[in-house]
Amino acid sequence: MVKDLTKGSTGKILWLFALPLLGSVIFQQMYNMADTVIAGQFIGEDALSAVGSSYPITMIFMAVALGCNLGCSVVISRHFGAKHYKEVRECVTTILTAISAVGIFLTIVGILISVPIMNVLQTPANIFDDALAYLYIYIGGFLFVLLYNVCTGIFSALGDSKTPLYFLIASSLGNIALDLVFVICFNMGVAGLAWATFIAQGIAAILCIFRLFHAIKKLTFEGTAKFFSKVLLVQMCVVAIPSVLQQSFVSVGNLFIQGLVNSYGSQVIAGYTSAIKLNTFVVTTLTTVAGALSSFAAQNMGAGEIGRIKKGMTSGIFMVLTVAIPFSLLYVFFQEPALKIFAQDLSPMALSTGSNFLTIVAPFYVVVGLKLMYDAVLRGTESMIPFMAATFADLLIRVILCYIFNAIIGVEGLWLSWPVGWIISTAMSAFFYYSGIWYKHKSSHLHKETN
Repeated sequence: MVKDLTKGSTGKILWLFALPLLGSVIFQQMYNMADTVIAGQFIGEDALSAVGSSYPITMIFMAVALGCNLGCSVVISRHFGAKHYKEVRECVTTILTAISAVGIFLTIVGILISVPIMNVLQTPANIFDDALAYLYIYIGGFLFVLLYNVCTGIFSALGDSKTPLYFLIASSLGNIALDLVFVICFNMGVAGLAWATFIAQGIAAILCIFRLFHAIKKLTFEGTAKFFSKVLLVQMCVVAIPSVLQQSFVSVGNLFIQGLVNSYGSQVIAGYTSAIKLNTFVVTTLTTVAGALSSFAAQNMGAGEIGRIKKGMTSGIFMVLTVAIPFSLLYVFFQEPALKIFAQDLSPMALSTGSNFLTIVAPFYVVVGLKLMYDAVLRGTESMIPFMAATFADLLIRVILCYIFNAIIGVEGLWLSWPVGWIISTAMSAFFYYSGIWYKHKSSHLHKETN
């Protein structure tokens, strides 16, 4: 259901909007973790390592999808908040057309570069073929991933956080069921996991598109909406491209780290894979909360409600504390049970690797959560230069330090790059937020009619 976020109690409306999104992220992570869990539990530690070694590469593609999600949602939220319903309709058809072309292009490129990238990452020979098979199938279905994420971003922009939840519940359960069928019944191994994701994501994307067009038909406006608007495409690209780069920076940083991890062998890869999946669950949850604040900020910026954005930030900080602290405690004090979700018979080396990662990284979830909330306001108000500066700092510092610490300390040194990068980039994001740059520089185009 389409909902106006510019009216009502700030804290209440943000929580009500965010809760279905939090439900969505739980099922999204079930989606993402299912392959890893089933690989470890039903195929073996090498299969777990194979899925894990391809994970940073798939996350680069996911970064594009999430960046496009955030980019289109900010612009659509702004127009929706300003009651520019014709522009909302034009944004939807424009972004879906453009993103289809991008998805096809990236699918072709991804298939061509998969082998060279895996070679550069020093993927061990004993897991190379399975990792490559998984990667090929995942990339083959990337267009569905891209379309689905853009559609959910549009729903969020319209204040509808429940529809994405319903689709995620169905697709997550479908993915898990197909994983089990392909692995246990058909003995398809790692390739079966990828095909399950392909099919489930494809069905979800198609159904989501149909539901989206049904929703936007209810928006009434004067005149005729264009099917494709270059002006609106530029507006969305102004936000989407930095958002894609921001997500990609993180993924590229993880790619460098994965290359170093791979040099330690498949047991370390298995432990790291288990731990990074647990870590990703938390960070993605916090990112989802930030996405809610970003849509909230964009709608209210479109309506000229600066005060509501500041109140929303206060509520956002409380939400971060509510999410981050329990996970930090869980991962610090119950590491082994959490890691064994992915494989009961993890080797001592794998368990030690995963435990060390969580011990170092988990206490800093509040820090990264605060960064994501500051970034959400900067992105939602289209203050993209400071947004990019803070993100790039995180990437640069993390990559440089992972090499330095690895040379000095060894594999444990890799994990130290996470909290150090988070602390510095959070300080930068906080500075930009509290400086007021995001509202002092209100662009004049916010209230102009687009053509």
